[in-house]
Amino acid sequence: MVERLAIEPFLAAAGPLVDARSPGEYARGHIPGAHNLPLFSDDERAEIGTLYKHRGRQEAVMLGLARVGSRLADLGESLRALQTGSALRLHCWRGGLRSASLAWLAETIDLPVLLLEGGYKVYRHWVLAQFEQPWPLRLLGGRTGTGKTDLLLELERRGVGVVDLEGLAHHRGSSFGGLGLPPQPSTEHFENRLAARLNGLAAAGPIWLEAESVQVGRCRIPAGLWRQMQAAPRLELRRPLDERVRRLVAVYGSQNGEALAEATTRIARRLGPERTRAALEAIAAEDWAAACRQMLDYYDRCYDHEAAKQQAMAGESLDLMTLCEPEAAELLLQKGQISGAA
Repeated sequence: MVERLAIEPFLAAAGPLVDARSPGEYARGHIPGAHNLPLFSDDERAEIGTLYKHRGRQEAVMLGLARVGSRLADLGESLRALQTGSALRLHCWRGGLRSASLAWLAETIDLPVLLLEGGYKVYRHWVLAQFEQPWPLRLLGGRTGTGKTDLLLELERRGVGVVDLEGLAHHRGSSFGGLGLPPQPSTEHFENRLAARLNGLAAAGPIWLEAESVQVGRCRIPAGLWRQMQAAPRLELRRPLDERVRRLVAVYGSQNGEALAEATTRIARRLGPERTRAALEAIAAEDWAAACRQMLDYYDRCYDHEAAKQQAMAGESLDLMTLCEPEAAELLLQKGQISGAA
C-alpha cells in the first residue's frame, strides 16, 4: 500500500528522493538531493499536455501509456538501483499520474514507496513560507576582500549556525563573482537550497550570513528573508587595504586573464575610462595587485554609498588586521560576539 505524506513528514522521512518530472522541470528547480527519474521527456510531456487540452484526459493517458510502456523495465531497474533499504520518496508536479505510475511500478517489484501529497507544487509553497518565518539572523559585513565568506565557513566548522549565500548561489557577487565557480542555479533552485539550509538550522540559535545585496549574481534573495536581513544586527569586519588586496589576488590571481578583462569591461561605465584603462593594463601585465586596487576604489565607494542608506549598517565593528580565519574565528568566539555550538 502506497502511503501519501504531507510535505513536512515527507521531507523528514528517510530514503532516496525520486523526482518523476521531466528533465526541464527538474533543471529549473528540485528538492535538494532528489534524483531525476523522468516518466516522460520534455517533448513527450508537451505532446501529452497538448493532447489533454484538445482531446481530453483519456486520450492523453493512452498516449502516455504508449510512450512509457517500452521503458517500464528500465524504469524498474532504476528504481531498484536507487532503493537503499528505506522507502522511496516519490513526487511529480502535483502528486498526480506520473508519481502514481512510478509508485505502482515500485510496488509491483516489491519496493516500499512514500508519495508527496500535492507534489512539487506543495513543496514550493513550503519553500516560500520558510522565508516569511522569523529567523534569528546576524549579518557579517565588510568591504570587498575582508574575507567574510571564508570566516563564515570557519565559524561553521566550529558549530556556529551559518548560511553561505554565495556558496548556495555559486557566485561571490560583483562582475567577477562567477569566475572559477560552477554555473549558477536558477533563482527557484537557489530558493530551494536556501530553504533547506534554513530548515536545517531551525534549532541552531543565531544564524550568521554575509551582508549581501539582494542580488547574488543572477540569484535573488527572497523578499521575506531580505526584509529580515535589512533589520538584522550587523558585525562589520575591517582589514588593512594591503591585506584585502592580498586576499583578492589569492582568489582571482589564478583566473584566466581574458575572463578578468571581460569582467572588467562589463563594468567599464561604472569604473570610468581612466580606472578601466589602468585595470586592463594591469591585467595584461599580470599585475594582479594593481588591478585589484583599481577595482577596490570603485567597490569601496559603492559599499559606502549602500551603507549610508541602510540603518542596519550601524553596528559593532572589529578590525581583524591580518589574522587568518582560524585566528579570527577564535577571536570572535572569545569576545562573545558570535556564539559557538553548545
